[in-house]
Amino acid sequence: MPSVKVVDMKGSQMGDITLSDSIFGIEPNAAAMHTLVVNYLANQRQGTQSALTRSEVRGGGKKPWRQKGTGHARQGSIRAPQWTKGGVVFAPKPRDYSFSVNKKVRRLAMKSAFSSKAQDNDIIVVDSITLDDYKTKEIVKMLEAIGSTKKALIVLPEVDKKVIKSASNIPGVKTAQVNELNVYDMLNADKLIIVKAAVEKIEEVYK
Repeated sequence: MPSVKVVDMKGSQMGDITLSDSIFGIEPNAAAMHTLVVNYLANQRQGTQSALTRSEVRGGGKKPWRQKGTGHARQGSIRAPQWTKGGVVFAPKPRDYSFSVNKKVRRLAMKSAFSSKAQDNDIIVVDSITLDDYKTKEIVKMLEAIGSTKKALIVLPEVDKKVIKSASNIPGVKTAQVNELNVYDMLNADKLIIVKAAVEKIEEVYK
């Protein structure tokens, strides 16, 4: 079973925690993680793009010149795609890009993401994260102390407005509760910073 150090906000070691082998110790399934990343990105698309086809562009009802004898190529409408201000060929229209993923695949992808981070030693378990006030400086100090200076995902056991708001001003740092986790954010982060209480919730949800 993978074992990880537990540190406090100052980076001092508080002990060790043994992570569940069935969640943090499986062989990562790249195909499942890829499916979930594609799913996440597709679900973020608004799908509001729209352009006019030649049948929807105003004008162009009259033939610009006669068919033969002008020396020009034959034309039927000034709103054909090759004309300036003409319609668009295969114009994009509003559509829904989202799609659903099987629960078993979703679960496997999440476990694979946790295991991948554990194998790469990119999981940091913090005993607790508590702030007396909304202080971005305190979160920055904590990240430096625990050795996370790049992109990080802070996983909280529950909503903590002070931590969420304080971390939101730091470029590359995101926060999430256990029930909000997604494969894209986990893989996109260089370090996965998990509060100790959140580890228990993760193991309870994905056991």
